[in-house]
Amino acid sequence: MFMPVLSGLIVSLDAFFIGLSLGLQKRCKFLFLAIINAFLLGLCIFGFLIAGRIYELIPIDPDLIVGFAFISLGIWTVAHYFISEHIKRRKGTTEEVNVSLKTIVIVGLVMSIEAMLITMGITFIFLPDSAFLIPGTVAAAHFGYSALSFYLARTKHVKRIPIVLSHTISGLALITYGLMALL
Repeated sequence: MFMPVLSGLIVSLDAFFIGLSLGLQKRCKFLFLAIINAFLLGLCIFGFLIAGRIYELIPIDPDLIVGFAFISLGIWTVAHYFISEHIKRRKGTTEEVNVSLKTIVIVGLVMSIEAMLITMGITFIFLPDSAFLIPGTVAAAHFGYSALSFYLARTKHVKRIPIVLSHTISGLALITYGLMALL
């Protein structure tokens, strides 16, 4: 049972940087983060429950699908950041845009769906020995990482962390999990 917990902790590392970015936004309150993570827990449980049924329908080894999906998502996370920064520089804008409440809700939905897919991926890999510890670990890690970074973002020390570092580490965490699934 150690490997599913470790997988949930590693892949949920991107939640640290989501919490950090939300914490830097003046409009976002900790209550929003708590609501996002409550919804995330529900989707993780849902993902765990349907993973067993979907597993039966997949004609090839699900480890390959999970591995390549997370490697692709990690590469996309890093590449998307660098491409969007390049476009901003070409347009001559480098300032950060203050997000709206609608953007915070969209970030919460994306984080929740991503956590559900993480739960399904971990469940695929460890079937038939998977347990409710998987969605619990993924949800708890997402909440713990995002709450800690949200709190840290409200201090003046964390605001100096380059945003490139957050996207790179988040992408590398996803790539690492993808490689773990393949090996």
